[in-house]
Amino acid sequence: MFVTLLLRDLSLIARSPALWLPVMFFVLAAALFPFAVGPDARLLARIAPGIIWVSALLASLLPVETLLAPDVEDGSIDQLIARGIALELVCAARIMAHWVGFAVPLLAALPAAGVLLGLSADDGTRIAIALALGTPALASLAVVAAALTAGLKGGGALAGLIVLPLALPVLIFGVGSDVAGAFRLLAAASLVALAVSPFAAAAALRPE
Repeated sequence: MFVTLLLRDLSLIARSPALWLPVMFFVLAAALFPFAVGPDARLLARIAPGIIWVSALLASLLPVETLLAPDVEDGSIDQLIARGIALELVCAARIMAHWVGFAVPLLAALPAAGVLLGLSADDGTRIAIALALGTPALASLAVVAAALTAGLKGGGALAGLIVLPLALPVLIFGVGSDVAGAFRLLAAASLVALAVSPFAAAAALRPE
């Protein structure tokens, strides 16, 4: 059932006209920062991890209004409940699909962003590993925020306010991925988020 739900969600993402919006935002943010801070290569290389992680966080939030709200509005969630499918399973599949939909394209676009920000190959590789470990936590938080704001007017802005404080540890560990143990902390944060988020999102979606 999980695989069926995951394939359904991935097919919906693949048909979405906004499929490339997160990766376009990510690359454009990386391209604009050199113009904002100037051509100092050493300065750009020093702040590049922060730029990349903040851009990844914002990219994960771009589709938040379409993650669960359409299924709530058209009754798909109620139909899944009526069929006896656990909402926790539905939310876990949505988290995985969201991660594939935004994080995998971001990782593919990271070399281009690295060139724009003047990253060395070693730094780019380290950031890529950190993103691979930390973005599941961002996807989990985005789905929880989508569940909490589903059906609310202006839910996207409210979702950002919910996610940003919770994502601070992931950003701190990600930016400090050159420190010993940061990869382990990122992996631990993602595992905790993946374990808790399906239950939190399901609780938010479950009718009273």
